[in-house]
Amino acid sequence: MGVRLSLDDFGTGYSSLLYLMRLPVDEIKIDRSFVSGLATDPDSGAIVRAAVGLGHNLGLRVVAEGLQDRAAEAILVEAGCDAAQGFLVGRPMDEPELTALLLGHSGLTRVEGLPGAAADGVPGPAPDGASGQVAATAEQGHSVDLETA
Repeated sequence: MGVRLSLDDFGTGYSSLLYLMRLPVDEIKIDRSFVSGLATDPDSGAIVRAAVGLGHNLGLRVVAEGLQDRAAEAILVEAGCDAAQGFLVGRPMDEPELTALLLGHSGLTRVEGLPGAAADGVPGPAPDGASGQVAATAEQGHSVDLETA
């Protein structure tokens, strides 16, 4: 069906280790509170490395949330984190802005006649009252994975 489940804000609140055993998740998203301290706090680095190792040992993809600086990026790459999202990668943008960015820089072409697409092929408002906001996640290798915000 193409649906993947993520355990968001991993390491805080309700994202307990028990959920990794009970829920059919495909990826964990390390909470930004750990990622933001990577450059200055050795404990944050230890927790992030442990979370990456745990995720990979369970066959999960690991995403770091809240990446804002190159020092943290280097630590994430060294730890083997699969992807990151945050202001260093790109700021949140609405659907038309992201569509224009992707079409202008990736060699993609517009697709006519998609549900919700305007005559120019750019998607219109999101159906069912959804916000229509989209966030980009840049993976190692610089491919783009779109996630609904």
